[in-house]
Amino acid sequence: MSQTAQRYDLSYTQNRELSWLKFNQRVLEEATDPTVPLMERLRFVSIFTSNLDEFFMVRVGSLFDLSVMTPHAEDNKSGKTPAEQLNMIYEAVRPLIRLRDAIFAKVMSELSLYDVRDIPYEELQGQDKTHIQAYYQQKIRPLLAPQIIDRNHPFPHLKNKALHAAALLRDRDRTFLGIVSVPDSVPPILFLPGSKTRFVRTESVLLAHLRKIFKIYTVEEQSVIAVTRNADISYDEEKFDEDAPDFREHMVKLLRKRDHLAPVRLEMQGEAHHLKELLQQMLHLREEQTFLSSCPLSLGYAYDLGGVPELYNPPHKPEYPAYLNPDVPMWDQVRQRDVLLFYPYQSMQPFLDLLKESAADPKVVSIQITIYRLARNSAVVKHLCAAAENGKNVTVLVELRARFDEKNNIEWARALEEAGCRILYGADKYKCHSKLCLITRQEKNGLSYVTHVGTGNFNEKTAALYTDFSLLTADPVIGADAVAFFQNMLIGDLHGTYSKLLVAPFSMKDQLLRLIDGEIARGGRGHIVMKVNSVTEREFIDKLAQASQAGVRIDLIVRGICCLVPGIPGKTDNITVTSIVGRFLEHSRVYAFGDGDLRQIYISSADLMTRNQVRRVEIAAPVESPELKQWFSHFLDVLLADKPAGPRGDGAPQAPAPAAALRPPRKEVLTPK
Repeated sequence: MSQTAQRYDLSYTQNRELSWLKFNQRVLEEATDPTVPLMERLRFVSIFTSNLDEFFMVRVGSLFDLSVMTPHAEDNKSGKTPAEQLNMIYEAVRPLIRLRDAIFAKVMSELSLYDVRDIPYEELQGQDKTHIQAYYQQKIRPLLAPQIIDRNHPFPHLKNKALHAAALLRDRDRTFLGIVSVPDSVPPILFLPGSKTRFVRTESVLLAHLRKIFKIYTVEEQSVIAVTRNADISYDEEKFDEDAPDFREHMVKLLRKRDHLAPVRLEMQGEAHHLKELLQQMLHLREEQTFLSSCPLSLGYAYDLGGVPELYNPPHKPEYPAYLNPDVPMWDQVRQRDVLLFYPYQSMQPFLDLLKESAADPKVVSIQITIYRLARNSAVVKHLCAAAENGKNVTVLVELRARFDEKNNIEWARALEEAGCRILYGADKYKCHSKLCLITRQEKNGLSYVTHVGTGNFNEKTAALYTDFSLLTADPVIGADAVAFFQNMLIGDLHGTYSKLLVAPFSMKDQLLRLIDGEIARGGRGHIVMKVNSVTEREFIDKLAQASQAGVRIDLIVRGICCLVPGIPGKTDNITVTSIVGRFLEHSRVYAFGDGDLRQIYISSADLMTRNQVRRVEIAAPVESPELKQWFSHFLDVLLADKPAGPRGDGAPQAPAPAAALRPPRKEVLTPK
């Protein structure tokens, strides 16, 4: 028996990586749903593929690092070492790739009935062939840098997830490798004349010309390939660059390392046995790290295609909440009652209006905000810069370590700083993932506050795609907590105490565990509902199992990873786990304890994960308005019942309407292993 099995009960837990792969399979299965329009089904295949790419870059990359640094360490949910987990991943991914290929082929076959076609280069004729050949000669061929690999031509650096055409070449008795990369400046697909639905993929054009490119050799095998590299940079463990004046410049230097980290996966489109062996040897990859596919290796072009309207979901435009008046200042409306914005059904505009008003309001003295991810053309930044230029004290905590958004955040930090904002980067070793904004106003009788606490980023783009909540409140106690939070962050104090806000990494977890204990004390009358993205933290899992064994009814709504397995007799048989995947990404986090008037409800930026609870700065805020508490209870009931929802409570936000534009999401009830 492993040490982990001796210490933990593994009968009701499962490995987090395998749980995530099951989630991504649910994403892929959306592409098989006949009620989903065909082009949206193609996009779900694309989302599955990009999800898997990031999984290999981050999670597989991290496990590779662990397999070298701590090879005997065991996962506390499955008792597996890093190497054992990697083997489990490879075994689980291969059938998913086969399923993806089959679904892609079926979707493309059905799309062909609407003249949406990926035309093989060799099938081009007439004007189409002339057009593509001319494009290749004029705009692709001059950019190519083909290379053979021998002692005078060393193996080149293959950029992460970039597409390359590779060939096994023969010259008399010599066999060697030839590689030519798809130029970055060339679009991924080339539309045929007069069409936005008939196209040729650029990599297939390149592959068709390999024999001419390597004209003095015989091409024995060829394939489109992509290399996935480890992207898991541990920023806090890297030695600080003493030449860097601050953390921002240190981050700039660290990011340059990402594209040069070790390969963790080789993808090949089509069979090429000897070429595969040669590439594995040069990339130092094993057979199990190579994945063959009939599907294109990159499907981002799915968002560039045209087609008739019936191929797509009806356009969705978030609405300005009916219970708010755009002609009345937001500050006044929030002072009257707490305001809840429910994205993407409702617009982010009321919050943007509040920022804009505050930037110009002579009575507003300061704006303080945490930034994790921003839209490319961010109105949030525009209003913050305007506020600083108008003499407000604007403090912006920019998290530079938001994975894959690091470069964007570095640029935004510079722009905000140039406008006069005070910039800070959070605390060493702790990412700031909270979604907090505090606006302070000087009134005749002293200071007043409006505080924003959200479950998602201050990002206009994702607010139209993700389900999230923004709570705007004039509660003076929450305002005072927010003042204390920003003061603590300015001096690097993570141990602050707060009256109403739950703040990680040093108080949220303990307070949530105490709330669970409160339901355990009620036994069979206890009830817990938690809506999160992931459940991986072992102490929470064991506490929820303890609650189940005490008779507490527990409903978990978990979009992605859930390491707790429900329904295990005597262990977790009072726990249900529901996973919802649909048109919009489920991103909000809601914790509810108890029932009726005494029910306690929190919204939060934090999942039930170790990283959120002990390695990040996170915030949860109580929902105290009776009107909003009633609405949230209804909202959670709707998710668990999987039925369309309507209005609840006078003036409260509306849950998703049962219109075709807001098709109810797919719900899966997870069963015991």
